[in-house]
Amino acid sequence: MVPLLVLLVVFALVPYGLAKFGKGYFFQVAQLVLIYALLAVSLHLVTGAAGLLHLGHAAFYGVGAYVAALLGTEMKLGFVWGLPAAGLAAAALAFVVALPTMRLVSIYFAVATLAIGQMIHTVLLNWVAVTKGPNGVMLFSGINLFGWPVKSPVAVYFLVAGLVALSIWVLHRLSHSYYGNALRSLREDDQCADAMGVDTVRLKIEVFTVSAFFAGIAGALWAYTTGYVSPGDFGFNTSILVLAMIVVGGLGSLPGAIIGAALLILLPEVLRGIGDLRNVMVGIVMFVSILFLPKGLLGEVSALSLVRRGFGLKWGSAPSEREVGWR
Repeated sequence: MVPLLVLLVVFALVPYGLAKFGKGYFFQVAQLVLIYALLAVSLHLVTGAAGLLHLGHAAFYGVGAYVAALLGTEMKLGFVWGLPAAGLAAAALAFVVALPTMRLVSIYFAVATLAIGQMIHTVLLNWVAVTKGPNGVMLFSGINLFGWPVKSPVAVYFLVAGLVALSIWVLHRLSHSYYGNALRSLREDDQCADAMGVDTVRLKIEVFTVSAFFAGIAGALWAYTTGYVSPGDFGFNTSILVLAMIVVGGLGSLPGAIIGAALLILLPEVLRGIGDLRNVMVGIVMFVSILFLPKGLLGEVSALSLVRRGFGLKWGSAPSEREVGWR
């Protein structure tokens, strides 16, 4: 939990310092990092903890964004109602589509989630009467908390940071509880877990739904901070980007998902000066990290730390709970 708190403190202080120099653009980048960090951590619950390869996560991110934007423009519901409604709508849709698909395993589950993501993206793109099709939806209402408008970049950033921190804390406690142990039993051997009395199908449906809820929250934050949503932001490329974040950071590591999100969002911004070549450079970094750091950035650091500590232990002794419990 300590590395998680350190990361959140860093993200809280850096943009505040940049604001002193009048660089409001960095607030937008920092908000984007936070939103994608929540998106990556929510996917970590399904793919990292439960071991289910989910290739359609961006679709529920898009559902949350569209629900928040449409409630704000069509029904004039503000941030206080739109945010939870976005999460609940994404969770409800995930629950419905999970019922017939959660009995699938391995690559069949991955293909099913890919198909679900593509179907939802197609609906967002072509249901012009509701989603406005390729034109997207403009959200002009901004963020309003119980009658108090939140307008300054500093206030908006810290509101987003607080909500993301709270969401990540909930996901952290969930993945480090007895429920999280049950999820990890699915990852290690779902047949053995089923033989031990774990209702694997029910567990898959639950974790899929919870993950979609927080993806919907991330989508609502995206809609309220950018003021515009369009189908292009929630396609298959976004799902792969989020999956790459948790792989590069360290599959199965919650802080690693946050680090992966920060790296893959900030790196293109740092390389903006080289134009379109930045996408090539980002691809090279991802390829090299996966090739030479198969456990991810945080996974390799953790492994090296355990090796160093192992020299002071008897061979064959297991690492303590403190050494591995923060992952």
